[in-house]
Amino acid sequence: MQRRTTLKAISAAAAASSVSALGASAAFANTAEPIRIGVLHSLSGTMAISETVLKDTVLMAVDEINGRGGVLGRRLEAVVVDPASNWPLFAERARQLLTQDRVAAVFGCWTSVSRKAVLPVFEELNGLLYYPVQYEGEEMSPNVFYTGAAPNQQAIPAVEYLLSPDGGSARRFVLLGTDYVYPRTTNRILRAFLRTRGVNDANIMEEYTPFGHSDYQTIIARIRQFAGQGVKTAVVSTINGDSNVPFYRELGNQGLRATDVPVVAFSVGEEELRGVDTRPLVGHLAAWNYFMSLQNPANTEFIRKWTAFARARNIAGHRERPLTNDPMEATYIGINMWRQAVEQARSIEVDRVRVAMRGQTFQAPSGFQVRMDDRNHHLHKPVFIGEVRADGQFNVVWRTRTTVRAQPWSPFIPGNDRRPETPQRTR
Repeated sequence: MQRRTTLKAISAAAAASSVSALGASAAFANTAEPIRIGVLHSLSGTMAISETVLKDTVLMAVDEINGRGGVLGRRLEAVVVDPASNWPLFAERARQLLTQDRVAAVFGCWTSVSRKAVLPVFEELNGLLYYPVQYEGEEMSPNVFYTGAAPNQQAIPAVEYLLSPDGGSARRFVLLGTDYVYPRTTNRILRAFLRTRGVNDANIMEEYTPFGHSDYQTIIARIRQFAGQGVKTAVVSTINGDSNVPFYRELGNQGLRATDVPVVAFSVGEEELRGVDTRPLVGHLAAWNYFMSLQNPANTEFIRKWTAFARARNIAGHRERPLTNDPMEATYIGINMWRQAVEQARSIEVDRVRVAMRGQTFQAPSGFQVRMDDRNHHLHKPVFIGEVRADGQFNVVWRTRTTVRAQPWSPFIPGNDRRPETPQRTR
């Protein structure tokens, strides 16, 4: 009896101590200074069509993390700025976030020109940028974690598919993009790759338009002429921003069907197709590392969370028709991996978080467990190719069985075999 009484007393004391500790922890979480993170996405200008929803994805993740007790017992606070699709302004806002707002990490940028504009700022001030969009590679920085795709995780598999019998056995290609670094470098890589597959320069048409371009009538007429020479032709689109809307509308207007000349896009997903009549576009393609239409428990939960958040926050368009897309998934992965790294490091200090990021894993809405590479600051990701459906969603027609390790330095560019395998400062 005495022993039993003693055990009860010890148990009661332990329980009281536990309750007291939980109370202290809750009080600390409520009174401690929040951890600030930066959100660096265009909320106006030509890129707002794509970037605004990424800002909202960060805010959703912040709410979710805070609802679970925050990070290191501190709540997160998002500092949102609008660089307005203005590349020099990206650099100014990045400096503001790091020096004035004192953020622990920044989640942002879409275009490569915006990323390259801010890169010197992050390296100078030793900040951390989580970049969530597919890009051209040819870069590694100790201050950037790339959660979007490198060319071997999107562009190369897409063109391999077009060359295959399943993709139509194309032998002529139109490389059509917005006039900046991502499309031009990606197309340089694709030209070199196509040469290894026996496609010579005479069978490649290359065309660029400025940001915000809206008149695609003449260009699509030229594509029809180029494709009308008895050789199966495909279009590889690296058009970015709101130009995608008039481009796809003109495709429909001129009746350029996927069965005649398939278009595979690298920057068009569910959000960009929102304002387009997709019925004439059925069968055209997009290559990504995630689609909303994927069926798995992680994606069901991701869509549920986004739907609830969008409706609670009255987000334009998404309140009535919530959509998710690949850069949203990459954003969500990035902030959660950062959270995990901070908790592992027990610190928000950049140098410690950078080390803790190595090998971080996350069960992604794609249905795959993705992993941050131990060396090159890029994710190991699956690859999917989807066909446009009449409802603006995608049917997956091809996928990798496992995740693919990123190759930041393309093997199709001479000299890249001598590049470092770990990030070095760019200047």
